[in-house]
Amino acid sequence: MDELNKTVIGKDIIESLTLGMYEDARIIYREYIQNSADQIDKAVKIGSLESITDGNIWIEINKDKRRIVIEDNATGISFQETAEILKNIAQSTKKRGIDKGFRGIGRLGGLAYCEKLIFETSYKGECVKTIVEWDARKLKLIINDRKNKETASEVIDNITEIHQESEQQESHYFKVTLNNVSNPSLLNVIDIRDYLAMVAPTNIHPRFTLLSKIRDYVRTNNIVLDEYKIYVNSDELSKAYTTKIYELSGNEKKTIDEIKDIVFFEKKSDQDGSLLLWGWYGTWSFSKQIPEKANLARGIRLRKSNIQIGDEYCLVKLHREPRGNFYYFGEVHAIHSELIPNARRDYFLENDYLMEFENHLKEYFKKLYGGYHLSSKIRSAQRDISRLAEINRTIKEKEQKGYVSHEEKATLEKERQEQLDKATKAEISLQKYSENSRENEVNERIFNELTKENVALKKTSTSLPVDAQLSKKSENDEPVLKKEKVKIIFIDDNTLPRQNKEERKLIKRVYDVISKNIPDKAMVENIRLKIIDEFNKGK
Repeated sequence: MDELNKTVIGKDIIESLTLGMYEDARIIYREYIQNSADQIDKAVKIGSLESITDGNIWIEINKDKRRIVIEDNATGISFQETAEILKNIAQSTKKRGIDKGFRGIGRLGGLAYCEKLIFETSYKGECVKTIVEWDARKLKLIINDRKNKETASEVIDNITEIHQESEQQESHYFKVTLNNVSNPSLLNVIDIRDYLAMVAPTNIHPRFTLLSKIRDYVRTNNIVLDEYKIYVNSDELSKAYTTKIYELSGNEKKTIDEIKDIVFFEKKSDQDGSLLLWGWYGTWSFSKQIPEKANLARGIRLRKSNIQIGDEYCLVKLHREPRGNFYYFGEVHAIHSELIPNARRDYFLENDYLMEFENHLKEYFKKLYGGYHLSSKIRSAQRDISRLAEINRTIKEKEQKGYVSHEEKATLEKERQEQLDKATKAEISLQKYSENSRENEVNERIFNELTKENVALKKTSTSLPVDAQLSKKSENDEPVLKKEKVKIIFIDDNTLPRQNKEERKLIKRVYDVISKNIPDKAMVENIRLKIIDEFNKGK
C-alpha cells in the first residue's frame, strides 16, 4: 500500500475512548458490570454455571488504599484469546442487539481514573491465569506529549504488559483492578451503591411489597428479566424502589403517601409483530411531583437488558410536560433487538424501530399526563366537600353552645351557603370525572383509588349540611334546600350569666372588635375564652 495513502489512527483516540467518553465517572462501574453480566450469560450457555443466579459480581471499594476491584465468577478468558480481547480496541466478538455490550471499548473506561488498570482472568480447565496491566499514568504522559506522533497501536503496545501465573484448573473468573484511583467520587461507597441501585441489572428489594405483581407479570408473559447478584463491599445490591413515598423534614425522611398498585403496559412492533417494549409504574394520589432527594427511585426509567439507559431524565422529552415523568416511578424495558444503545448508553441509535418506540410512549404518556391532572381536580373537589363538612360541624357546635353575636351567625351562614355552592359543583364534577374515567384505564384507576375510601364523595346527600340537605332537584335543575328552624342562643347568655346587662354589652363589644380585626379564628376563640375566664373569676 502507498505509504502516503495509509490510514493512521493517532494516540488521541485513546483519550476519546476513556476520559472523553463519559460525563459521569461512575459509568465505568456500569461498563464493567455489563461485561460481567454478558460473561455470566455465556457461562450458563456453556455449562460453567447452571443459571444466572449462580453467577456473582463482586465490587470492592477501598477508599484508604484508593483501590477498586470488580470481579465475577463467569467464564473468564482463555489464555490464547487474552491478548486479542484485552488489548485490541473495538474488536468485540459479542453480537449486536443480543449481548449487553458489543463494541469492545467499555473496559478501557477505568484508564481515565487510575494510575494502573489490571485485568486478571482464568478459564475453566486451564492451569494458568493471565494478567494484563495497563499503565494509565504513562498513557497520560504520552498523550500530553505533543511532540511525538505515535499511533494508537504503538501507544497501547508501549503501556501494556502481559504475563501468566499458575492457577487452579477449576477456577474461572475475570477481575478488574483500578489502583491509585484519582477520582474521589468513585471511592464514595454510599454514592456508588445508590447509583448502581438504579443502574445495574439487579433485583428489586423484597421491601417493595408489590414486587410479586411484577414477578407474576414477567412469568405470565414469558418475559426474560435479567437479574444478577451484585455485591458492593459484601452487601448485596437491590433496586431502590420502596412502597412508601417520602419527603425530607430537616434531615429526616417523612412518609407522605404510599404506592397502592402497579399498572403494566406493553407494545408489539407494527413492523414485525415482536415485542417492542413493556413497562410498569406505581399508582398513588399523585398529589405532587415525587420529591427528588428523599426518593432515589423517582421517575420512569428506561432500561435495556435491565440496565438503565441514561438517567432519570432520559424519558422526559417524551412526556407532554417535563415534570410529568416525576409524578410517577417505574420502568420502560426496551426489548426489541433493533433498539440498540449508543456508545455512551444514554439513548438508542436512530432507526425506524426507535421512531415507533418513541411514538408509542408519547401517546401512552399522554394518558399519564391526564392521570395526574385528574388527580389534582379530584383532590380540589374533595377539599371543597370537606370544607363544607367543617363549616357544618362548626355551625352545629354553635347551635348547641351559642353564638357570640348575630353578626357571627350571619357570617357563618353566608360562608356555608357559598361553600354549599362549591360543594354542589364539586359533587357534579366528581360524577363527571367518574363517567369520563371509564374511557381511560389510567384515569379509572386513579379515580377509584382516590375515592374508594370516602363513600361520601360518591353520594351527594351525605356530604351536604345537616340542616340544609339537598332534596330532589326542581324543574330548572337547581338544588332546593330543606331548612330547619333553629333557636338562636348567644354565647353571652350562657357564659356570662352573672354579669349585668351593661357588663355583657361591653364584653360583647370588645369581642366584636377582636373578631373583626384578627383573621386567625383560633386565636380569636382563645382570646374570647380568656376574657370569659377573667370576668368569671370570683363570681
